Amino acid sequence: MNLQSTDFELFGLTQQFAQDRAVVDARWKELQREAHPDKFAAHGAAAQRVAMQWSVRINEAYQRLKAPLQRAAYLCELAGSPVNAHSNTAMPAAFLMQQMQWREELDEAQGTDDLDALRENVDAVQKDLLLVCARQLDELHDYGAAVQSVRSLMFIEKFAHDLDLAFDKLEI
Repeated sequence: MNLQSTDFELFGLTQQFAQDRAVVDARWKELQREAHPDKFAAHGAAAQRVAMQWSVRINEAYQRLKAPLQRAAYLCELAGSPVNAHSNTAMPAAFLMQQMQWREELDEAQGTDDLDALRENVDAVQKDLLLVCARQLDELHDYGAAVQSVRSLMFIEKFAHDLDLAFDKLEI
């Protein structure tokens, strides 16, 4: 293992968006078993520290690889097209209008039926955009377009979190 390897190399996976979550999970468990610090107890403190570094590196890679949005952003970064979500906030007008409409619907929601309908709409848009992003990354290799899709998905993920909070408030 090499600390400079990409997450995909570390996990022995093809560098692409499409991944089988069960394979990623199984590989994570294998790597964690190999690098567990307890396996190196007889080799001294230095070996255990190195094993701990590997364990942290494996966990960081797993977090990126298991989550589609993080995996997409990572692929863009590897291709030289970082998402830069914090410094680049420009979005298409139609997308911003959709976000405003969702916010209004969230603010005006009267109960779980309204929130369920909104959740269904948001989930459908998110699913469709993930498919677009997958095509941009794996088929077209259009990382610039994929960056825009990832940024849009980040907005949607944030809104979905806010929607979850609204559901939580109804349960209280």
